[in-house]
Amino acid sequence: MPDKHEFPEVSTVWLRVFLEVARHGSFTGAARTLGWTQSAVSRQISSLEGALGGAALFDRLPRGVRLSEAGRVLVPYAEAVAESLHGAVRELAALREVAGGRLRFGAFATADAGLVPQALAAFRARHPRVHVTREEGFTPVLLDRLSAGHLDLAVVSTTGRAPLEAYELHHLLDERLYVAVPAAHPLARHEGPVRLSRLADADWISGGSRPEGTLLDAALRQGFRPRVAHVVGEWTAKQGYVAAGLGVALVPALAAASVRPDIRLVPVLDEGGPARAVYAATARGRSLTPAGVEFLGALRESAVTVTSRTMA
Repeated sequence: MPDKHEFPEVSTVWLRVFLEVARHGSFTGAARTLGWTQSAVSRQISSLEGALGGAALFDRLPRGVRLSEAGRVLVPYAEAVAESLHGAVRELAALREVAGGRLRFGAFATADAGLVPQALAAFRARHPRVHVTREEGFTPVLLDRLSAGHLDLAVVSTTGRAPLEAYELHHLLDERLYVAVPAAHPLARHEGPVRLSRLADADWISGGSRPEGTLLDAALRQGFRPRVAHVVGEWTAKQGYVAAGLGVALVPALAAASVRPDIRLVPVLDEGGPARAVYAATARGRSLTPAGVEFLGALRESAVTVTSRTMA
């Protein structure tokens, strides 16, 4: 009994020749189909017989050949190998043509407000047979998922001081900031951008009690520490607090289109560069799938549209 770890060194060319001989019942017919000489076909069969232990795969007859018992045993296995290879070729072609396969991506919540849906809609219209899964999360969590191989691509931002240097970054856009104020606030009728320092004495509504690692880092860069009066995580709730006059809040440009009518957005003067950059991150050293490449292109197209609409 052969060792269970033994793996015969069998060429797929030999199996192809074997199936052609079995189909034609002659070396001559197989040679004609393959465009080979009869002696070349005979050598391939001899090599296959040797690799499989030496048993004859065909009985030689006065006119042609017929399968031996060993040959009849081998036929379904050879056909299975051939079908598996054909299946692999079909799937690889589908991947190249983005007519199949999968796309796994993640995005931070604000990107899901407009940038990602527009890109995903365009991608689905072009490649409807690709299986898409998405995750939402904070940038550090998405990067961990990317490193672990659970995502092909992640839409991330520079907010939170995440260690982006370890990844391949594909720049999508730079976001400006707005400050959301109640409709009756003196700044609600202000023309043009304002320095954030004008709101140094304001109560702030933020997703965390400390400004570090949040959009309120912009205040620290302008020389004041904002007073966080209310910690509110969900963006819709933040708007409610602002509308009630309980404080002001920073709003990234990607979320600007979803602001309720009883608050106003005042652009923040960019001092020292944009508030944050948005990237599509991929794992360094890991090739992006054809579907991933196409989705990255859709994200770039969406970024152009979003930038022209919200940051003009």
